[in-house]
Amino acid sequence: MSEIREQLVYSDDHEWVLKLEGNIVRVGITDHAQCQLGDIVFIEMPDVGFEVTSGDSVGSIESVKTVSELYCPVSGIITKLNEELETSPELVNSEPYDNGWIFEIEVAGDVEEALGKLLSAEDYSKEVE
Repeated sequence: MSEIREQLVYSDDHEWVLKLEGNIVRVGITDHAQCQLGDIVFIEMPDVGFEVTSGDSVGSIESVKTVSELYCPVSGIITKLNEELETSPELVNSEPYDNGWIFEIEVAGDVEEALGKLLSAEDYSKEVE
């Protein structure tokens, strides 16, 4: 069974979101998603400063099995990338919720409202059962 953390919210596309300070959130893919993908070998990430809308494709994740789109769960501007993934994409497999995060975004508008549109840990758990 995949790990699902209570303090996070989740998208239908298997991204997790962690609220940091102010309107900044951190985004990665869920443990369930990394298990489905298998060994991750490359991550194409968006550029810092890139303006995105919720649901936009912002990159891709390549594993030994497939290539999967990476979607943005909230609207805003990309503020930071996890540069460790350039040389160690396998961190998404080994630590999807910790050192395997992918990018940070400054949420446009009300951050609580944006996060409220995502799935709770309980709801996400029901989706992946």
